[in-house]
Amino acid sequence: MSQTYFLGVDLGTTSTKAIVFSASGAIKGMGNRGYKIIVPKPTWAEQDPEAIFSAVICAVRDAVNAAEISKSAIAALGFSAATHSLIAVDAKNYPLTNAIIWADNRSIHQTEFLKQQDQKHDLYLRTGSPIHPVSVVTKLMWMRESNPDVFAKAAKFISIKEYVFYQLFERYVIDYSIASATGLLNLKQLDWDAEALQIAGIRSEQLSELVSPTHVLRGMKTRHAEVMCIAPDTPVVIGANDGVLANLGVGAIARGEVAITIGTSGAVRTVVDTPLTDEKERTFCYALTEKHWVIGGPTNNGGIVLRWFRDNFCAPEVEKAKRLGVDPYDLMIESAMEVSPGAEGLLCLPYLSGERAPHWNAKTRGLFFGVGLHHGRSHFVRAIMEGILFNVYSVNVALQELTGDIKEIRASGGFARSREWRQMMADLFGIEVLMPEVYEGSGFGAAVLAMYSVGAIADLTDVQKLIRITYRHKPNAHLASTYHHLFSLYERLYQNLEREFDAIADYQSQAIKRD
Repeated sequence: MSQTYFLGVDLGTTSTKAIVFSASGAIKGMGNRGYKIIVPKPTWAEQDPEAIFSAVICAVRDAVNAAEISKSAIAALGFSAATHSLIAVDAKNYPLTNAIIWADNRSIHQTEFLKQQDQKHDLYLRTGSPIHPVSVVTKLMWMRESNPDVFAKAAKFISIKEYVFYQLFERYVIDYSIASATGLLNLKQLDWDAEALQIAGIRSEQLSELVSPTHVLRGMKTRHAEVMCIAPDTPVVIGANDGVLANLGVGAIARGEVAITIGTSGAVRTVVDTPLTDEKERTFCYALTEKHWVIGGPTNNGGIVLRWFRDNFCAPEVEKAKRLGVDPYDLMIESAMEVSPGAEGLLCLPYLSGERAPHWNAKTRGLFFGVGLHHGRSHFVRAIMEGILFNVYSVNVALQELTGDIKEIRASGGFARSREWRQMMADLFGIEVLMPEVYEGSGFGAAVLAMYSVGAIADLTDVQKLIRITYRHKPNAHLASTYHHLFSLYERLYQNLEREFDAIADYQSQAIKRD
């Protein structure tokens, strides 16, 4: 095959990244275009669909130009995208709304209502999508009740990925992977779920055509192809959602392999052969392909908690970092490592942004427990790092109940740049943690899925031949015992405070309204 380059395009929360990879997985060129999150009201989060589409065009062009390759050298493009976005589109295909994104919590009241209904458990078991404000089902319920004029005028309800593909091909298509994160897809039937549609108040014809994540489209609009510096007939693989592609991108594709990503937020995921849900409703189940299903749980509270603490309480470290020309996080973590595991009795429940897995409770709030006069900034940093890992570990507990023991963790995201944090994870989990040399897991996963879809690789497990492991961390058994004791306390704290979280969240909501 003379065409030896593959493009992975990742529509993320804050930017779109495009990366040109060789057939051996080497990065040849990158493009990255950012965009804003619009916050018209407290707890709302939106984005401009056209800004994201423009970012896609520019990022692909930049990546191709940086790679210095010809149009004919590109064998295929693959797409990754964030889940849970919702755009209402009119009969002339114009957006009636911005994209309401995953971080939006406006449908919290609809979520609480749906959680009280008898059908909610069976709805989760069929769709694999826990009931939460992140869900497209509850967003649609909110729109029907709070914005009925727009809801009535909408001809289609789509995600940001569908918006991009419509601009490129003038077809409304949605892959099983993005669809499986909406709460509207029946996982076993691979079709829209009739009861979920009824709950949302929409018809199946208002949704896009369902296709496999390996589905290939050709015949892109010439004007867009020319700007992106690709041939219009280049195969474009619709791809999957960013979470499942991150698993593929780091090589966590075989049974017993878990991918853990901690960036601004976080996620724990593993691959199974068939759709698998949890009787306790702790985990999601999303499609990678019809034969590969990813189960796991996302967390709202990853590095965003450490950033909050840096911005509000670590001015000395920030100033020192400026003088030394280093990252303030490095100084914060360095001081935290001088504190013994357990932060000398300080425990953090890191729920500053509510929480998704495993409790799926948008009303949770952050807590520092056990604060004493001997605690300083370094103790709080250590407690935050441990608290984030405790929450991730609680998702892993649910996964192990469903799939059995895990044998390997592959780490990615901003936290993985910290050797100390990676080792802390190995000690807590009691399992070896590997760090693959993959800088953009979802983008690489999109490129690998494109390779698979056009026959450049025979099996998805071939991805492991393209990945080099840069670091390995073996667990310290003594520290594992310490951490498990603290984790038990962490779990009890949440359970004892669950009702109080509701009370303080309601108080905060009323205070915002008064302001």
